[in-house]
Amino acid sequence: MFAGSEGDGKAMAIAFTLIETTKLNGTDPQAWLTWVLAQIADHKITRLDELLPWRYAAKAA
Repeated sequence: MFAGSEGDGKAMAIAFTLIETTKLNGTDPQAWLTWVLAQIADHKITRLDELLPWRYAAKAA
């Protein structure tokens, strides 16, 4: 894969890691990302751990 710059490559690595982590937790990555994007605007930065894939998997189960 090609990224436009080193910074873009790092951003892609983070995104791919979150997507694969979501899959490992038995959750649909698109559903998780849709949920995160709906939650994040009003979410406190000190509680970002609540938006991680394994938290979503626990709620979805």
